[in-house]
Order: sequence, then structure tokens, then C-alpha cells
Amino acid sequence: MDNAQSSWQALLRLLRYARGYRRRIAAAVACSTVNKLFDIAPEILIGIAIDVVVNREDSFVASLGLTEPGQQIAALAVLTFFIWAGESLFEYAYMLLWRNLAQRLQADLRQDAYEHLQRQEMAFFERRSTGDLVAVLNDDVNQLERFLDGGANDLVQVLVTVLAVGGVFFLLSPLIALLAFTPVPLIVWGAFFFQRRAAPRYNAVRAQVGALANRLANNIGGMATIKSFTAEGREAERLRAESEAYVAANRQAIAVSSAFIPVIRMAILSGFLLTFTVGGFQVLNGQLNVGAYGVLVFLTQRLLWPLTGLAQTIDLFERAMASTRRILDLMAIPVGAAAGGDRRLPEPVRGEVSFETVTFRYPESGAGVAGVSLHLPAGRTLALVGATGSGKSTLVKLLLRFQVPDAGRILIDGVPVETLTLDSLRGAIGLVSQDVFLFEGSIRDNIAYGRPDADDADIERAARQAEAWEFIERLPHGLDTAVGERGVRLSGGQRQRLSLARALLKDPPILVLDEATSAVDNETEAAIQRSLAHLSHDRTVIVIAHRLSTIVGADEIVVLEAGRIAERGDHASLLARNGLYAAQWRVQTGGAAEMEAHSAAR
Repeated sequence: MDNAQSSWQALLRLLRYARGYRRRIAAAVACSTVNKLFDIAPEILIGIAIDVVVNREDSFVASLGLTEPGQQIAALAVLTFFIWAGESLFEYAYMLLWRNLAQRLQADLRQDAYEHLQRQEMAFFERRSTGDLVAVLNDDVNQLERFLDGGANDLVQVLVTVLAVGGVFFLLSPLIALLAFTPVPLIVWGAFFFQRRAAPRYNAVRAQVGALANRLANNIGGMATIKSFTAEGREAERLRAESEAYVAANRQAIAVSSAFIPVIRMAILSGFLLTFTVGGFQVLNGQLNVGAYGVLVFLTQRLLWPLTGLAQTIDLFERAMASTRRILDLMAIPVGAAAGGDRRLPEPVRGEVSFETVTFRYPESGAGVAGVSLHLPAGRTLALVGATGSGKSTLVKLLLRFQVPDAGRILIDGVPVETLTLDSLRGAIGLVSQDVFLFEGSIRDNIAYGRPDADDADIERAARQAEAWEFIERLPHGLDTAVGERGVRLSGGQRQRLSLARALLKDPPILVLDEATSAVDNETEAAIQRSLAHLSHDRTVIVIAHRLSTIVGADEIVVLEAGRIAERGDHASLLARNGLYAAQWRVQTGGAAEMEAHSAAR
């Protein structure tokens, strides 16, 4: 697609998005127009003043009824005052309108883009880099704001200048009008020529912004790993390479945009010289009034010199349209099949879960599950075990509709999950994962995340159930203690207990523990196990665990291998079978003696 066409199409897409702002845009354009008309009026008044001084009673103003030269000058002075006052008033008005429009539009655009992102399925975020998404929502939106702050007004005023000044020129001297406007087509052609050359370069700049943001986000998030491997120098060099690539991309765009002004300046000079010389000879020959000549000379500058700023305006425009394309393209990505239905779970939710011949494969790796059928009665505990990549976490993602099955279906209380609203589905499930995410804020804010209206008594009760209250009480600020970004000010075990408290405060009928104790110490694991033993009553619990000692009491244990069910049963029956589960039990516990005891008991 032609880049110039692409930029204008991006502008049209933006205008379609901003149709709710049409009145504000129209008001801003009107104020810019009136301001520019007032702005060019003083040059006309100067020519009229020269005409008054030279021709006195025979001047243009005299023909309007003011025959005395003194009266003419006084009238021009009063008119000049009101013109300057009007220009100032409408300059204030257009700046207010354009800048407030820029702020409102960028805020709404960012909000709409973010809300659209939130509706995407989790697979979308696995494909896209965080840094690139942040760059779109932040830097690209800000780039559009910068254009609306000044560039939009400049475009309007350049157009008004050409039309208004052109009308005065043709009224006073069609010949000089043609001569003065001779370079205008060249200037406009040059603007679009440079725009076409600049557009792909600014696309590259915006892409490099995303890459640079992604590098920064990754490095800051992985700072502990960088330091542990003493890789600071290596990562600094990688960042320098990304920064230099950004500089190089900008350099190419700057090289094009910077060449515009010198070229256009020479075109402007030719138009001014033609007006100056031809008009001067016409005055000397009596073909042109001296006042009109003054108007033409001054207006030639007023017409042509602002066109040198067209380069900067085009520069802002191209940057903004490159950003606009990225923003609107992001918002145009359709929401995947993981979007919810329109049904809600019947109250009260019992928590019965069924997987019926569920199959799902990740496109990139081919891993997943195949033909898995499970039935978990309400109030029972199901444990999923198996090697990494066997499909345990995949089943949880499918239950939460983070992913969508390729075949089969999943039901809660007999209702297919794809027919449920996501609010109803996920509101019935509490998830505690191995990778705990705490939001920057206080302990209170994080525990109450699922129930923002919870009072301190409810928060304390959930913290006690998760055996987190003891360490919270010891902190200087208690529940008001700041956890830091991603909870960095707390230990791993403390973060895990807060995550459990957060899920328990939500009080879901279905609780999912995705390896929730795999990264904690023995003391924290014992505390969490005591909590779960108490909380599993009258609640459906799905546990994914590597540590088999944590699931001995589960009602059913399912062993997955390569995405299929290899074994199922309770702890005792699986040990007696002496299969995969028993082998893993022996590795983890050295439980040969217990195995023999079970065999003897049989």
C-alpha cells in the first residue's frame, strides 16, 4: 500500500473513531480559522494605511465616507485594536479547544485500547511482547496527543491562509496572484513527496520504540537474574544496540524531514521576488496602487513563509499517523473464541466440574491434552500430577477459558462453560498459582483484590485461614504495608500466603491450586496444607502438585502423561498399582518400605 495513502487512511480511521468528538473538532477548526483571518488582517491594514498616507482624500478609506486623513488613521487604529484583540481571543480559544481535545481523545483512546486488550484471550498475550503493548498504549497514544496539541491547528491555518490570501491577491491583481502562487504547487508537491519518503521511516521508528520498550521491560523485570549471572555489561550492550537502532531509525526520518525546509525556502524566495519586482514595476507604471502593492508584498510573506513550517507539521502528522495505525490496528484485533456467552451459573453454585473428551494442542509446540474425561463431584478434591508438559496446567487454563478446547467440552454444574459469561465463570473459581502476582500497593489492597468492598474483619479472617496473619501482624504497618512492585518486598512464602488469602476472601465454590506450594519452604508448605485441610470442606478443590506429599488426602488423583490420563485413583490404590505414581512417590519420599507394607496388606 502507498505510504501516503496509508497515512490518510489512518487519519480517516481516526476521524471515524472520533465521531463522538465532532462538535469539539468543529469548534476548534472554527476558532483556528477565525484566528488566522484576524492574523492576516494587519498586513491588509498596513497597505490601506500606506494608501491613506499617499492618496489622502482619494484613498480607499475615503471612498467609504471618511474623507479627513486624520479620521482615516484613527479609524484604522481602532480597527487594528479590535483585530489584534480578536486574534488573541481566538488564539486562546483554539489552544484551549485543541489541547483539551488532545487530552480527552488520548485518554479515551488509551482506555478503549486497554479495555479491548483485557477482552483478549491469554494466548494473545503469549504471542505479543509486553514492552510492545506498553509502547502502543503509552508512547503511541502520546505521539497522537502531540500532533493534536499543535499540528492539527497548523494544518487548518495553512489551508485558511492559502485560501484567504489567494482571494485578496486575485482581487487586487490577478497577474501578481498567479506569480505569487507559482511556487505553491511545488511546495505542496514537495510536502507530499517528503511525506511519502518519511512514512515508512516513521513506521520503522514506531516499531523500534516497541522493541526498545520490550528490552527495558524485560531487563527491569529480570534484574535479579541479570545480577546473579553478573550480566550487567552484556545487558547494557544489548540495550545500547536497541537504542542505537532507534537512533538510526530516527536519523533516517530526520534526514528526509530536514531536507524539506531548504528546498521549500528557495521556492518561496522565487514567489516573493516575482511579487516584489513585477508589482514594483506596475506601481511605477501606474498600473497598481501603492497601497495595494504594500498589501501584496506583505501578504506574499504571510502566504509563503508559513509554508516552511509545513515540514514540521508533516513530520508531526507522519509520526502521529504511524502511531495511530498501531493503536487502531491493536483495537481492530478480534476478540478470540475465549469470549464468554450470556448465561450465568444457577445459584447457589455447587462446584461440580466435568471434562468430556477434551482435546487441546498449542499450535507452536503441539503440547496439550487429548481426549481427557474427568468428573469431579461438588465438594470433592481432585489432584492432577505428572511430568512437566503433561497437560496439568492446560486443563486449568481450559477450565478458566484462558484457552478454548479444540474438541470436547467442559461443564460446571452441568452448564457448558462456553455458554457462561466470563464474569459468572471466573467468579466461581479462585486461582492460586505457582507464579504469584501481587499488585503494587498495600497488603490490604492485594488481599481484597477479588472483593474490593471487604472490610478489615473479612480480610483478617481470610489472612488467618491462609496462615498469613501472623507475619502480617509483625510488620510495622500491618495491612497497610506496601508490598512493592510484584510483591518484591515480601518473601516467596509470604507472597504465596497472601495469594491464598486473596482467593479465600473471594470465597469461591471452586478453588484451583496450580502448584501453589512448589516454591515455598517446608514450614510454609505445612501452613498452607493446614489451611487447605480446613478449607476443602464443602468446596471443590483442584490441586496441581509436584510434591505428592501435599495431595495424599485427595479424593481422586489423576496422573497425566503426554496429555492423556495414565492412572487414576486415590493415594493408596495408586501405590498398590506400582505404576507411574508409585515410582514418583518412591523418588520423592524414599518410600520403598511403605510400598512393601501396602503390598503385604493386599
